[in-house]
This record gives sequence, C-alpha cells and structure tokens, in this order.
Amino acid sequence: MGVSATLVSGGFFRSRISPIQIIFLNLRLKILFASRSMNNYFELYDLPISFAPDKTAVKKKFYELSRQYHPDRFAQATQAEQNYALRISAMNNDAYKTLNDTDKTMAYVLTLHGVLEAEEKYSLPPAFLMEMMELNEVVSDYEMEPENEPLRIQATNTLKEYMEQWEEEVTPKLQAYNNKPDNKEPLADIKDYYFRKKYLLRIQQRINTFAAR
Repeated sequence: MGVSATLVSGGFFRSRISPIQIIFLNLRLKILFASRSMNNYFELYDLPISFAPDKTAVKKKFYELSRQYHPDRFAQATQAEQNYALRISAMNNDAYKTLNDTDKTMAYVLTLHGVLEAEEKYSLPPAFLMEMMELNEVVSDYEMEPENEPLRIQATNTLKEYMEQWEEEVTPKLQAYNNKPDNKEPLADIKDYYFRKKYLLRIQQRINTFAAR
C-alpha cells in the first residue's frame, strides 16, 4: 500500500500510514538515535561515568531498553535492524550486570580510562603483602584443621577487619573521582585498591571452600 503525505500547518505531516508502519518507523528512529550511545555502558544508560552509578536509574533504563529492543518487536524488521537490536540487548544485559556490581563497576571505569588492562598482572606493594602474611598464616592453619571452629572464626574475623580497612581507605578516593570525574589523579590509587580487594576475595574464597566441606 502506498504512503502519501501532505504538509500541514506547524511543519507536521498528515500521512495515511498504517499503525504497523508507524511502529516500524518509530523503531527505526530509535535505532538511529541509539546508535549514538553505543560507546560504553554509561552512555547507553544516559548516566555520568561513576564508581557509584544510581542503581534506581540503572534498573529503570535496563527495563526500558529490554522492552524497546525485545526480539518480538523486530520480527518484521530487516536483518540489519534485527542484528542491531540483538547487539543492543546483549550490551544492555552486560551493562546491567556490571553497573549493579561494585567490583565490576570499579574494573569497568578503570578500563574506560585506560588505567586497567584485560588480564593485567599487577604487582601489589610489598608492604601490603607483608601485612597479609598474618592473615595467610591464619587461613593456612584453618585449611590444615578445617574442623577447628575457633580457627575458622579467627580467619573470618581477621579477613573482615581487612575488608573494613579496605572500605575505609578506598571510599574517599572513589568519592574524589565521583565528585570531579575530570580529575584522573585518584585512578592510580583506586587501581591499587582494586587489586588489593581481589587478593582479599581470593582469601575469602579459600575460607569459604573449607567451611563448606
């Protein structure tokens, strides 16, 4: 069926377009505009880059994009449009998982700034590793005697203290960046704390593994 249109007052068009055609025109326009927001998860969600993205806004945008790019809405679209919708959907899922996880968000922001590389081998400061000797000794003792409940409690409490210390030290640095994203100075320190947290989480996994036996 042909489509005819005449210009009416105010610069609008009065068109004899079927509802189905209107739906696909709207979808194509949305794809056109969405293509400008594909650089990173924050742009996709219309959020500023931050180590603490607004979780309510993240959830709202996730469901909005999930509805907008649901495969059923592209059943009659072109192959290119279907492929693009799948890419947006996949990116939307990854963005939601990342921005809802504090550790993943930290890694993602550092990666965006080129501070963190994939599979990077990072050397933690010797002072930190020396500090971890006591914790590792306690955990090793517990691994030797997994039925020893006092050792498990000691290992768990010692790890908890280090986790709380980590939180206390990294929070001001994260806030310094969030308050002024143009200031890249805190990023090197945040990267260091990111790898410290990974180290602590590996110890936590050791404790949990033996506690589950």
